[in-house]
Amino acid sequence: MLFDTNAYLGPYAFRRLRHNTAAGLLARMDAKGIDKAAVSSAAAITYRNTQAANEELAEAVRPHRDRLVPLAVINPAYAGWKDDLAICHEEFGMKGLRLYPHWHRYGPADPCCLELVHLATERGMVVSIPLRVEDYRQRSWLVDVPDLRPADLVPLIKACPKTRFVLVNGAGFAGSPLGQAGKDLPGNYVIEISRLSAVLANEIGQLLARLGPDRVVFGTGMPFNAPDPALVKLEVLDATEEVKEQIRWKTAARLFASP
Repeated sequence: MLFDTNAYLGPYAFRRLRHNTAAGLLARMDAKGIDKAAVSSAAAITYRNTQAANEELAEAVRPHRDRLVPLAVINPAYAGWKDDLAICHEEFGMKGLRLYPHWHRYGPADPCCLELVHLATERGMVVSIPLRVEDYRQRSWLVDVPDLRPADLVPLIKACPKTRFVLVNGAGFAGSPLGQAGKDLPGNYVIEISRLSAVLANEIGQLLARLGPDRVVFGTGMPFNAPDPALVKLEVLDATEEVKEQIRWKTAARLFASP
């Protein structure tokens, strides 16, 4: 079984995405042997009012809830976000959030972000944070939004020890406090592999050795990215089959399980 913790539906403002409908993504998943995916709206990344995109996502995944796990994009710097959070959780049944601090012009440790994460945690929701949306080489000249660095998330993770964080589309964890055992950090976050190396620097192997196999999860970044590189990384990873099963689906299934 494979559980993709890093997937998206819908249009993106600055370039065409292929396989970005529910039917298209599911067909791509079937072709690559991926059983389930946690998805959020790609449109919400650039919407001022992200709730409109959450509504579109909820409608798109409604017939496919056995395979597509919807995550709400909430902007705590926008008016009415508390109502949006309640609707996404209570009416749409969304299991978690995806947050874009730099895109929505707030900091990970800002009071509005901390309040949102605490309220989501009280609801039992997972909090997913992409460190990057797309490669700089693919960006529009209109966009100048810096990636999050792993170290940027340390204050937020320390301040919210009961939250379950899924850190996706990131790299450089092995050289940051998030990639070290101890460091006064709670073990409340997992790291997704789509941008990590499995050979050469072998960041995946370093994280497995330091944090343990239950702290690393599979993800692709579809449809921004092709799924094949993430699949190959799992194939070449020097780890036991038991460890690979943890990465493929077991940890993600536990994170996104119904309360």
